[in-house]
Amino acid sequence: MTDAAVAAAQEAVRALRARIQTIDDNALDLLFREARTFNGWQDREVPDALLRRLFGLMKMAPTSANMSPARIVFVKSAAAKERLKPMLSPGNLEKTMAAPVCAIIGHDVEFWRHLPKLFPHRDMTGPFKDNPAAAETAAFRNATLQGGYFIMAARALGLDCGPMSGFDNAKTDAEFFAGTAIKSNFLCNLGYGDPTSVFQRSPRFEFAEVCQLL
Repeated sequence: MTDAAVAAAQEAVRALRARIQTIDDNALDLLFREARTFNGWQDREVPDALLRRLFGLMKMAPTSANMSPARIVFVKSAAAKERLKPMLSPGNLEKTMAAPVCAIIGHDVEFWRHLPKLFPHRDMTGPFKDNPAAAETAAFRNATLQGGYFIMAARALGLDCGPMSGFDNAKTDAEFFAGTAIKSNFLCNLGYGDPTSVFQRSPRFEFAEVCQLL
């Protein structure tokens, strides 16, 4: 990385901070305070172009050494949903079959193969290439982070989400990730939510219950 490239990156940060200091209350409501998990869906298509935009936002958020281990399968077609159907728990079956899209969020435990491209500043393959346990831990941790970014990106683009466990990971891996080093983590239904499928919001912790200031 050249000095000029570093200087340009730093100037871009200064320009951004001069232009935007924070997002407004409407954006905070859309992303966090009023956002809900949906269990039912409107009959509206989610275009492929919108999913590409979603990924374009998600990929910009941070991961350790830019390792970016998340791998996503967007299950949209009727045929693909039939492949996923046997893996779902009974409670997740109907809503997933009805969702316009179900994203399988996985992690590539051999993410280190791509580090020369993603983190060219120095060789970071060593801690992971010959240490499968370390690679598994790093892949799971960072892809889970990316799963959170995925939900925020989807909400920012006007989509609703229904993230969930309740599926057979091993069978899902065999069906969708066979012959790869990718393992499934969780599922996330995507679309335009049906408000009648929303329940009363569950309680949340207060700051003092779970946080410390030291």
